[in-house]
Amino acid sequence: MANETQHVRLRGLSHVFTDGREPLHVLDDVSMDVPHGQFTSIIGPSGCGKSTLLRIVGGLLAPSAGSVRIDGAPPRDAQRRHDIGIVFQEPALLPWRTVAGNVRLPLEIDGARRRGTEAESLLNLVGLSEFRDYYPHQLSGGMAQRVAIARALAVDPTLLLMDEPFGALDEITRTAMRYELLRIWASQAKAAARKTVLFVTHSITEAIVMSDRIIVINGRPGRVVADTAVELPRPRTQEIERSAPFLDYADHLRGLLDGAAA
Repeated sequence: MANETQHVRLRGLSHVFTDGREPLHVLDDVSMDVPHGQFTSIIGPSGCGKSTLLRIVGGLLAPSAGSVRIDGAPPRDAQRRHDIGIVFQEPALLPWRTVAGNVRLPLEIDGARRRGTEAESLLNLVGLSEFRDYYPHQLSGGMAQRVAIARALAVDPTLLLMDEPFGALDEITRTAMRYELLRIWASQAKAAARKTVLFVTHSITEAIVMSDRIIVINGRPGRVVADTAVELPRPRTQEIERSAPFLDYADHLRGLLDGAAA
């Protein structure tokens, strides 16, 4: 499996929720390939199926039609190998466990210590070593999300799925967290072992800052309306947001979203 060129492969993916009063068709014929080590953002308006798509990739939801393959196998196989880490909008930390205890949780549940990274090194990675004995109610929103990121990395997944992880944060904290995540992602990278990231966001700025590539989904049911490579140099700092190439990408993506909504 490791020689698969594409880490994630979606073909003809559609989904219909049937548990309401009437069927709700949220995704239609979504196909894409995501190579190993790529940071890919998925953007689009609320209700276009972005979060549903991420849950299907993570094996949390079975699609109504189409297929998902992670390194050539179904998502449940990747789950068994501890190859998928997921970060949601809310950190969902256990209030009775310390910061270190929350980070250790996946290792304790799965018995994956043989492969996982020690909690102490992960806390150092996300800059929270001095807060290891704090409880969630003592943390800021940004600190809580750093704990959630460290927890998702605990079993050393090859694929990181992030569903609006900064959406509940204030704008100042959210901006800082973009670059904090990029720092963590870059520091985790080893030769040919950079983690693949699928990152759902509503923010055009956030998508450009973070990504190698941006998938635009629009409509209901949601369909892929554009696939844009982001050819900006790395590492990226906040100054890049004022550059002419960055602003050109923002105008282009805004036009795609406005055009698709028309």
